[in-house]
Amino acid sequence: MSGAGTPLELVPVRHAETEWSLSGRHTGLTDIPLTDAGRATARALAGRLSEWRFERVLVSPLRRARETCELCGLGDRAEVCEELHEWDYGEYEGLTTAEIHARRPDWNLWRDGCPGGESAGQVGARADRVLAAVRDVQGAVAAFSHGHMLRVLGARWIELAPAGGARLGLSAGALSVLGYERDTRILALWNDARRPHVLE
Repeated sequence: MSGAGTPLELVPVRHAETEWSLSGRHTGLTDIPLTDAGRATARALAGRLSEWRFERVLVSPLRRARETCELCGLGDRAEVCEELHEWDYGEYEGLTTAEIHARRPDWNLWRDGCPGGESAGQVGARADRVLAAVRDVQGAVAAFSHGHMLRVLGARWIELAPAGGARLGLSAGALSVLGYERDTRILALWNDARRPHVLE
């Protein structure tokens, strides 16, 4: 799709399925691998990502994102980007939303953040640093990261507050495209989780 000499096109890729994403557990800095189904999904993404000629490939330091990137065939080009790690859930790491609500019924991640972890504003500041790091790239940039981090990145791309990511659902193994319509930043594609070569 994109190549050198064209406007920046950012292609966020959420890591594929893990045991914790399957069970709805908040997975921040816990470094867990993909499931077998997740690995199959990541391999299937390789063909779709071959549509781009990436000028840069950024990847979270966490294993599930790096493994997705590698299985997509881009591991040899990947630059580890610390800013792309998942939301730090602090005391809520490994818990489901239902378990958190049993302790704190009115809790909302996007409004309240996590005790001992990050707020939406802190994650937004990391997203802004990622965008600043690629703003002068002409062409496509892949960013392999995590659900909540990429939702915040999408919100910041279209100039919403970090908490605007609450409205941007993102499935495991989904890819998106952040681009331009003339001079305006847009979500050109969001949460595309097609599985063309994977049996459901």
